[in-house]
Amino acid sequence: MEIVLLLQTRGKLTARQLSEALEVSVRTVYRDMEALSAAGVPVYAGAGHDGGYQLLGGYRTKLTGLTAGEAESLFLTGLPEAARDLGFGPAAGAARLKLMAALPEPLRGRAARTAARFHLDAPSWYRDAEAAPHLGAVADAVWNQLPVRLRYERWAEPHRVERVVEPYGLVLKAGHWYLVAADRGRYRTYRVARILDAVAGSEPFDRDESFDLVAHWEDYRADFDRRRLSGRAVLRVSPAILAALPDLVEPTVLAAAQRTAVPQPDGWVRVEIPVEAPDPAVGQLLRLGAGVEVLGPPDLRARMVQAVAALAATYQGAAAETSAPGRFPAPDPVGTLG
Repeated sequence: MEIVLLLQTRGKLTARQLSEALEVSVRTVYRDMEALSAAGVPVYAGAGHDGGYQLLGGYRTKLTGLTAGEAESLFLTGLPEAARDLGFGPAAGAARLKLMAALPEPLRGRAARTAARFHLDAPSWYRDAEAAPHLGAVADAVWNQLPVRLRYERWAEPHRVERVVEPYGLVLKAGHWYLVAADRGRYRTYRVARILDAVAGSEPFDRDESFDLVAHWEDYRADFDRRRLSGRAVLRVSPAILAALPDLVEPTVLAAAQRTAVPQPDGWVRVEIPVEAPDPAVGQLLRLGAGVEVLGPPDLRARMVQAVAALAATYQGAAAETSAPGRFPAPDPVGTLG
């Protein structure tokens, strides 16, 4: 399908040009052209210096009857949950049917197998997608290039603010929707679930067509990690925890641990990792259990000692209550199944 669309939009292309555009080998292009020809697509291969592949007779795929909403939703045909959130669920379904009908029979079967065997589930484990009641209004403003007056609840004070922004795009990250918008000369990111109200203006704004949403988001995400993981922690890690780190910490932390790992004589490993502010860092490190010892900085180690002491006091108090008269006795340390 990509080959057909490339030939439709660019005219004549050589096998080398097609291979570079599709990032496949020239041999793969030859094989795919044979498959297209066998499927009934009128592809002509010219020889010589000015040769190349082209479609005969003005052939075009029959993508007829697409509505404006269906055309806009094409990029969401593989993201049914995102299409539904944005109000394009029915349009995306209709667009998929029309795309399938436009494909030659052999390619239609392959497309159907792909749809039946691959599924994207955007939210992360252990949590549902975040409710964002004003997503539809924000998405409509993005599509129609209209400024939006937002009432927004943020973490910093004052917690509730009002802004007039120019919406440039929406990003779905791990079940959370984010609005990227121009605000007083800067691009800012707003969590859509924290928008309290959104009212679009009536006149379109002049969009900067050089803006690249994907590149902006990658830069924003990298900067967010740098600001969030502003501290450093030196740890002593057991072999078992070191092996389990890929399932316990985020990729940035894992990469730092692997890069700085220094084996110790007792079999443990000394690592240095980025961490958040001390309070969140204590909670994140406690979940790693007794297989991690914080060596520094001193302030973080002191906070860990305080947290562990508080936990010990809580459980010691609970143990004393359990063994008091009138309560169930403490379990036999040997146990009946030993």
